[in-house]
Amino acid sequence: MLPPAPTDPAAPARWTTEHYLRLVDEGVLGPDDKVELLEGVIVATPPSNARHASGIVRLSHALFGAVGDRAVVRIQLGFMAGVYSLPEPDAAVIPGAIEDYDREHPRAALLVAEVSDSSLKQDRLTKGAIYAAAGIPEYWIVNLRDDCVEVRRQPERDKRRYASIAIARRGERIEPVALPGISVAVSDLLPSDLLPSPEV
Repeated sequence: MLPPAPTDPAAPARWTTEHYLRLVDEGVLGPDDKVELLEGVIVATPPSNARHASGIVRLSHALFGAVGDRAVVRIQLGFMAGVYSLPEPDAAVIPGAIEDYDREHPRAALLVAEVSDSSLKQDRLTKGAIYAAAGIPEYWIVNLRDDCVEVRRQPERDKRRYASIAIARRGERIEPVALPGISVAVSDLLPSDLLPSPEV
């Protein structure tokens, strides 16, 4: 069951992460409520289709394999991105050890990533602004529409944007700036059904 909308007199004008987590602790929001807190608004997350689900599996497999025990890889779990946002990125690489986050969600990340199809506009604009403002050094959008990975770097926190946006394609590798010595093949992140059909 979703909480009252911000327009309801019983609801705040903007939900804070503190308000949001209280809703979770009190059972107002439960495991079956697929939502995120973005810019003070509780937003429903759409269910995954097969391509999106495959993309998340590929992304998680690639990051677990590349990162190893150098950091913590979290999949679709909460991240404290300021006072008004608690997104659940498809993947986040977090400094430290697993037990560091037994009692609260992380507030810092080395890398976040979203697998994007129908959510491409939101992932570019809303989440891009949130992650840049949080100072996350690198943000990947696994773009299923255009068969590429958009790599955003150099966050400008005050402007809520990334100064650098590059496109990585099949056959290339991405080396995360905050994880020296690690690289991920773009082809490992993109579902095989996006490959061009062979000519007969």
